[in-house]
Amino acid sequence: MKATEKGSRGRPDFLLLIMTLLLVGFGLVMVFSASSGIAVVDPKFQNDALYFTKRQLAFAVLGLFLMFWTMNIRYQAFKKGYILFFIPVVFMLMLVPIVSEPLHGARSWFRIGSFGIQPTEPAKLALILYMGALIAKKGEKFREFKRGLLPVIVIVGFICGLIMLQPDLGSCLVLATCAIVMIVASGANLKQVFAVGAIGSVVLALLVSISMAINPSAWTYRIKRFTSFMDPEAHAQDGAFQVISSLQALSHGGLTGAGFGESVQKLHYLKFAYNDFIFAVIAEEFGFIGSVIFLLFYLFFLWRGLIVSLRCPDVYGTVVGVGIVALLAVQAFINIGGVTSTIPLTGVTLPFISYGGSSLLFCLLGMGILLSISRESNRIEPSGDKRRSRT
Repeated sequence: MKATEKGSRGRPDFLLLIMTLLLVGFGLVMVFSASSGIAVVDPKFQNDALYFTKRQLAFAVLGLFLMFWTMNIRYQAFKKGYILFFIPVVFMLMLVPIVSEPLHGARSWFRIGSFGIQPTEPAKLALILYMGALIAKKGEKFREFKRGLLPVIVIVGFICGLIMLQPDLGSCLVLATCAIVMIVASGANLKQVFAVGAIGSVVLALLVSISMAINPSAWTYRIKRFTSFMDPEAHAQDGAFQVISSLQALSHGGLTGAGFGESVQKLHYLKFAYNDFIFAVIAEEFGFIGSVIFLLFYLFFLWRGLIVSLRCPDVYGTVVGVGIVALLAVQAFINIGGVTSTIPLTGVTLPFISYGGSSLLFCLLGMGILLSISRESNRIEPSGDKRRSRT
């Protein structure tokens, strides 16, 4: 291979890029399958079978544009420029509980015409960029509590507190778990991490109590969903109806599935089949074999993202890359775990697959940053050799 001039960039990880495009394409197909039967008979959706698909496609096109644009920016630019993203996101999080209208018991959305923006989605990515910059700046001092770990914990706690005011327990758990993964991956003192984790659990319980006192009606439904997880059959007509319908979808799918578009549970049984419960539709239409193939593909996608992150030659790129992969992995686990009744249902989307413009948009923006990191990992030195990672 011909050597390039010093400072030139390598190629993006094409395997990761292609897998991202395949996930987005599959997501669009499944949104159509899960939503068309409901949308075509409902005047609220203009009796248009493609109502949800067209909206998701619009965000996919915009998200892919941002992904390709971002992957051509050196990721180091976010090390200083993250503040231009972080401050507006914090402002939106502070504003949304005040000015937004309640939706499903929470104030989580800004309405722009017929579209909605959920500030918690950009907040996840903004916090990852902030943490990456701060951890890289601290260096070895990050192992010290006062000058290293404490400033990170304070910011994470502040953002989680703002999210709990909506309230959005699912996103708060995703964000907190993602932050813990980044902190551990950065080489923090594990004793300090465990101690902070114990204190954080107490603080989270306190925040939940305050949120319940401020907005008790929103928590009534969440408590029912948690208690119904323990005994779904006893709450079949209450909080567990969606979970039971989801399990019936998995059962109906059997080994090979009912066939594409042939899901029964998506027709008015699963309330948000195109969103929170889209994996149940996948399982019903493609069966156990199709579900396993999808899960293996998703795991390989996450593994590839992790490899790209670990190959990065500097701490900032590695920490940010691990954070992005952790964000996608934790959301996928919580979504699929809730749908299969492995864990309590929390209403978190399945990245790239579920209907949701904000989620898709910022997941693709995150992938743009990860692909930019892969370009630095594949950079060619004047000697003609690939730049070696720290490991």
